[in-house]
Amino acid sequence: MTTTAHPITSATFDLGPARALSCRECGQQSPLAAEFACAECFGPLEVAYDFGTVRRSDIESGPRSIWRYRSLLPVPSNVDSQPNTQPGLTRLVKADRLAEALGVKSLWVKDDTGNPTHSFKDRVVAVALAAARQLGFTVLACPSTGNLANAVAAAAARAGWKSVVLIPSSLERAKVLTTAVYDGALIAVDGNYDDVNRLATELAAEHEDWAFVNVNVRPYYAEGSKTLGFEVAEQLGWRLPEQIVVPI
Repeated sequence: MTTTAHPITSATFDLGPARALSCRECGQQSPLAAEFACAECFGPLEVAYDFGTVRRSDIESGPRSIWRYRSLLPVPSNVDSQPNTQPGLTRLVKADRLAEALGVKSLWVKDDTGNPTHSFKDRVVAVALAAARQLGFTVLACPSTGNLANAVAAAAARAGWKSVVLIPSSLERAKVLTTAVYDGALIAVDGNYDDVNRLATELAAEHEDWAFVNVNVRPYYAEGSKTLGFEVAEQLGWRLPEQIVVPI
């Protein structure tokens, strides 16, 4: 996690311990906002924090969702009381037979199919939604080829927001069948995913109330992935595994 000893004054956003956006390339810091690229070098931005005291006991007595780690995320302290899909705290399964087959001493599998729309995307979308709410957005959106579309549509419906999902027109309909159930706008775009993503960036600039989770609020969205690591550490008795393998 990136930290900063020199918090930058931002508008009145309650984003917990988050204090600024920091460029991963040049280190330039800027106020918390709906930005994803550095104004100086166009490098990617990430959230910088000023953490207070974080106790294991506070985490362990917290909600049975990713919000037990809210003191480590760019979200308000009352985030668990706001309408959201409450993802996280999924099973960590000890896979002894698979470990034996692979020739490793011990192997655990993190089962994120237990999330509301059955993928880890529920984590990142929940954090993006919480930040977007603080930043003044009212529509949740994304370009997607499947899992993210479902997570965005579900999260928006739970929060009472409208959703806009852009997909390549060639995408198999089965991948977004669930997305349509949540009554958001599902738009098929001619072209590949790069074309869809390019259009999303243009729309994010045109519609000030649309939060594209993986575009203009991407720095906050990315933080949601960390909750998987937090959970693994907690579920292993606050120990870190020697290796973590993540499919991409």
